[in-house]
This record gives sequence, structure tokens and C-alpha cells, in this order.
Amino acid sequence: MRIAGIIARWTRFWRDELSGLATVEFAMCLPVLLLAGGYGIELANYAVVNLRVSQVALSLADNASRVGLMGSLSVVQLRESDLNDVLQAARLQGNSIDLTAHGRITLSSLENVQQSFDSGPVQRIHWQRCIGVRSGADYDSSYGTTAITNGIAATQAAAGTVLSAGMGDTGFKVNAPTGSSVMFVEVNYDYQRLFGSMFMGPRKIHEVASLIVRDRRDFTQLYNPSPAATRATCDKHEI
Repeated sequence: MRIAGIIARWTRFWRDELSGLATVEFAMCLPVLLLAGGYGIELANYAVVNLRVSQVALSLADNASRVGLMGSLSVVQLRESDLNDVLQAARLQGNSIDLTAHGRITLSSLENVQQSFDSGPVQRIHWQRCIGVRSGADYDSSYGTTAITNGIAATQAAAGTVLSAGMGDTGFKVNAPTGSSVMFVEVNYDYQRLFGSMFMGPRKIHEVASLIVRDRRDFTQLYNPSPAATRATCDKHEI
């Protein structure tokens, strides 16, 4: 009887004891809260990085559409140094996410002009310039490429790649106005996850932007006056 009484008293004590209830409940809920909170943080960071990549693409297209050296008759000559400047601006803008270390930026000049050797306007990718260390089909232009020698001289051999259908996804093709050009930017970036593979698998962010050239540009070639600048051609994979 004494043993039964002791057991009964202890049972009543623990049944009525509430001082540690909150701690026990918190301990039981903590794993769920950590999982939900971690996933929410990862998802929010992914959205922010998407926005930053999109902003880099848009800023680069905007800058490339307005740079150059004003020449005679108010015609603007686009130089390799100008392109290097706008690409470096994109790199600096993306420093917070190490954009060029984990991705690739491609700038294309989609032109719809009549060169001296053409019988009428022809839409071409006249030249492309790139920055970023990533390489391969997942990081090169998804909408057309052109040789690294194209655009460096005003010759038919350096005329570029004919692309009459324009650049972009099906249903969202971008075409250059007759007599002008579109600066078309593609950014491919390997998203750097905060918690490894715990909440999200590997993801590649792909953003594009395009803007019509805003000045009266000389489309015959890219200029590279002395002292010559190093061309940021797409055979290079540098930060």
C-alpha cells in the first residue's frame, strides 16, 4: 500500500506540474520553426538575387545603348574601351553576389542596317562581348552567337551572323528597328544557396534585357584607337 501511495502521489505531482510546459512545447516546436524559417530565408534570398541579376542586365543594356565617342556629323563611334567600361560597371554592380565569378554576361549588338556590301538592310548579330568565368552551353548565348572577329572591321568577312528572326524566347523575340540596333544582354548565374542543399537544389538564374541604341551610331565596325584596348571577346572567361 505504501508503494502504491507513493506512486499515486508522484503521478499527481507530475500531472499537475506545469512550470516546464512552455519549455517542452518550445523544444518540440523548435525543429519545425527552424525548418520553416530557414526555407523562408532561402526563398527570400533567391528572390532578391533574381532581382539583382535582372537589374544588372537592364543597367548594362541601358549603358551600352548610349556610350561612344561623338564624331563628325554627330555620329557616335563605339569603341572597345567603351564596351570594357560598361562591362566593368556590370561586374561592380554584381559584386555583392560575385556575379562574374559564378556566372556569365553576354552583350550582343543586334543590328538591322545596310552595310556597304549589302543590297538592303540585314538583321545580324554584328558583334558580342562577354565577361564572367563560367563556360559551356548553359552560359553562352541562348539566342545566337557570332565569331570573335566579327565587328572589328568594316568588311563582309566581319559582318556578323544573320539572325532575321531576332533574339529571345519564342513569342518574345526582339528585333532591331531598320537602320538601328538593339543592345541585347543575357546573364546566366549559378545561384549561391545560403544553406547548401538543405532547402533548395542547384538553380541557374537566367535574365535578359534589351534597349534600342539611343544615339546616331556608326554601325560599320567597333573602333579601337591607340592605345588599343583589350577586346572582351567571348572566347575569354575572366572575372
